[in-house]
Amino acid sequence: MAVTLRLSRHGKKKNPFYRIVATETGFRRDGKYIEIVGSYNPMQDPPLVVLKEERVKSWIENGAKPSALVRTLIKNNISNIFEDKEEARLAKIKEARRARKERAKERA
Repeated sequence: MAVTLRLSRHGKKKNPFYRIVATETGFRRDGKYIEIVGSYNPMQDPPLVVLKEERVKSWIENGAKPSALVRTLIKNNISNIFEDKEEARLAKIKEARRARKERAKERA
């Protein structure tokens, strides 16, 4: 199964805090998880975000997909984590285009 980084809700009624966990996509929101990689407390002003940077980077490099909110939290707190991956993806696309153009020139 695929691994995702998402929030797991804890705390009291009307006073939540969240753990950022690495879990398989089929598991329940507050159920089983593989590893806790951080926490998020929206009730503080400003909201408190604590991340284990090395573990988050490791999970993302190994293919874990973050949820929308977790992606935003990571992007705001860890610099250049998604930019490197995006640059590599764009470089791969440019290389494929260049190769296609060369093959087209050879055929003509």
